[in-house]
Amino acid sequence: MTERRTTGDISRRRFLHHGGALGLLAGMEGLLPGYLRTSSRQGDRPAPGVLNGSDGEIHLTIAETAIEIDGRRATATTINGTVPGPLIRFREGDEAVIHVTNELEEDTSVHWHGILLPNAMDGVPNVNYPGIRPGETFTARFPVRQYGTYWYHSHSGLQEQLGHYGPLVIDPAHEPLDFDRDYVVVLSDWTFDDPYRVLARLKKMPDYHNFQQRTVLDFFRDAARDGLGRTVSDRLAWGRMRMNPTDIADVTGTFYTYLTNGLSPDSNWTGLFEPGERVRLRFINASAVSFFDVRIPGLPMEVVQVSGQHVKPVETDEFRIGVAETLRRDRGAPGGQGVHGLRGGHGPERLRPGHAGAPGGDGGPDPRAAGAAAADHGGHGHGPRRDGDGGDGGHGEWGAGGLRRTRR
Repeated sequence: MTERRTTGDISRRRFLHHGGALGLLAGMEGLLPGYLRTSSRQGDRPAPGVLNGSDGEIHLTIAETAIEIDGRRATATTINGTVPGPLIRFREGDEAVIHVTNELEEDTSVHWHGILLPNAMDGVPNVNYPGIRPGETFTARFPVRQYGTYWYHSHSGLQEQLGHYGPLVIDPAHEPLDFDRDYVVVLSDWTFDDPYRVLARLKKMPDYHNFQQRTVLDFFRDAARDGLGRTVSDRLAWGRMRMNPTDIADVTGTFYTYLTNGLSPDSNWTGLFEPGERVRLRFINASAVSFFDVRIPGLPMEVVQVSGQHVKPVETDEFRIGVAETLRRDRGAPGGQGVHGLRGGHGPERLRPGHAGAPGGDGGPDPRAAGAAAADHGGHGHGPRRDGDGGDGGHGEWGAGGLRRTRR
């Protein structure tokens, strides 16, 4: 039975609570490029936030912008005011003209990752050009000689970790595959700490962020099980490698918040599609150091493109994407109603079955996700999180976001 409320039942506190939540969502959505806020159909005109190079010259502005991630305020290095930056789109055979203006107080740059272009346009400071000084504008011009899913990002300091990255899609002159919707999924990692401090810690102690260190008690346990000689030999071998066996990621979910299209798991990025449609997903790993394992529970997918190039379709339930890699998958949506989520796990372990905000669950939809399914970005969150969010020593980030299937 559905409970009905009259307007008189809404208290001032309830009104302020919901009004504040709506204001927060509106403010957060305002920092997302348009291609992340609307569904995308083949043949539609680009939404705001999509820069179509086939229609004319492109203008990018690099600046510092106050943003909110996971309920916390931060300052990001943004492109046209958003993280990630706007989706840049070309068609094979276009002539790219991109003006990049630097409004930072330091030098910046833009590298066009994976793009075939003249050396002077590649965007790596002290290799291809001196970079872009504060207040200056650099114009990149090059012929678009390829197709596929790529991305662009800074090659100056650690600006990329601070949000200076965005997707780049080049449509082929003749599309060989049919699809109904086309979604870009940018995976990345974010730290509220100073990235230079994180790097300094890693230089001094590579396993600084790994809280699952072996102890003296572990040594005696292993010696009792495997023998003293074998245990000592094992420790010496790891010592010679200057590693430990549990150091599977340089920075873990204890320190990172993992993002899908600039949104934390709890912020619930959602892509809509209808039964029977063929959905194209363009995955880009724009993280600084993180690997992601990605799957859509209950739905196999076809890998049709890797590093921008079409490949013989391969069906799989899950894939791992490394730093700076791009991968395109097509998926036909089954008929009927239901919920399917995009799940991502960080590092070499798969995520446990679960749903939004509930590690180890039964994989069913979470009503708190408003009908959307989970995009679980697992970091190996070893021990309690320093920001007070807690952790059980397992995957440090769980939350919602993903693909929701609906009817008109």
